Amino acid sequence: MNTRFASRMAQVKPSAIRELLQYGADPSIIAFGGGYPDASLFPIEQLNHVFEASILQNGSESLQYGLSTGLPRLRAQIADRMRGDNVECSANNVLILQGGQQGLDLVGKLLIDKGDTILTEDPTFLGALIAFAPFEPKYITVPMDEEGIQIDALERTLEAHGRIKFLYTVPDFQNPTGVTMTLARRKRLIELANKYDFIILEDSPYRETRYEGEHVPPIKSLDTEGRVLFLGSFSKILAPGLRLGWMVASEELIEQLGLLKLAADTQTSTLNMSAVSLYLDTYSIDQHIEKIKTLYHHKRDVMLNAIKASFPEEVIFTIPGGGMFTWLTLPEGVDSQRFMLDHALPEAKVTYVPGATFFPLAPRHNHARISFATQSDDNIRKGMSALGSCLKRSLQKTTVTSVI
Repeated sequence: MNTRFASRMAQVKPSAIRELLQYGADPSIIAFGGGYPDASLFPIEQLNHVFEASILQNGSESLQYGLSTGLPRLRAQIADRMRGDNVECSANNVLILQGGQQGLDLVGKLLIDKGDTILTEDPTFLGALIAFAPFEPKYITVPMDEEGIQIDALERTLEAHGRIKFLYTVPDFQNPTGVTMTLARRKRLIELANKYDFIILEDSPYRETRYEGEHVPPIKSLDTEGRVLFLGSFSKILAPGLRLGWMVASEELIEQLGLLKLAADTQTSTLNMSAVSLYLDTYSIDQHIEKIKTLYHHKRDVMLNAIKASFPEEVIFTIPGGGMFTWLTLPEGVDSQRFMLDHALPEAKVTYVPGATFFPLAPRHNHARISFATQSDDNIRKGMSALGSCLKRSLQKTTVTSVI
């Protein structure tokens, strides 16, 4: 059969991360690639209780259709949590999503016409690029440093290019770099958005996992003109299998996004929403998040100490204050994907995510994203030691060859 796909399918490419997951089933491989949370942290007994209660005590409602915008009680609970994070909102400003990823897709449908210009950090979250790609935008990228997106570079870019549709940012413990945008830069970003009239899409699924450093308010809390859309998720603070995320935006935007969600999937699972709402009523999610933060802080320290002990000095790494990732910068000329296939996999039995895929326009091949969330302390030490040895051997050979 000669299937005539829509032209937009030419923009849809396989995810590099998805292709790496095949190695996760091999017990001999230590996988640092996927952005999975540690499954030992899932509150299984508590979730079992609230799901059972949702069915047995309230099944006529929790198994029925519901509003496309989400269960009213859960929307109110999320609004309450957002107010606790300095974001002024009500339940009417909240849209329940099929995971945060759906929010990226809906925003693409809402805002992007073919050829529209959107700004992203460089590098940025691969899942966002996958979500936006079918709508065929043009990208402009802005470099990052240890304080997040470089605001001076952003301002120069805006002066040079004029009108853009929106800016996409992961300001808290960014995926892939682990870097957090400073308060000063968040404030300046709002000023620039107001001046140049563009929307900010603030994607912050790792926000509540801060285990080090001072609290920084969300960009949405600084919003003065209703131009920030905030994306949150229960995937990193409860369990990703629930497929529950949320968006906070103006009522006008929520109404339009709700219409798009109705067309996409009618609604998010009523049962899942009911169970999570009951969980929030019955248990302390903040106590649960403290457990997550304690474990990830520990695992981060184990990984960074192992990197310091085992890696060559030429390799640079970020020190995240939350989240699940560190970002490696290898010497120029080292291709992290080629190195993984030729050395890390066969010799060290280690996988990670090569960094080139996170750059929208000009891939830089000497980077890698490494997650410390799912592996045990022993596996982190073993994996980093083996990877460090591989890197030292490889860089030594490169140096000898270049000298010769």
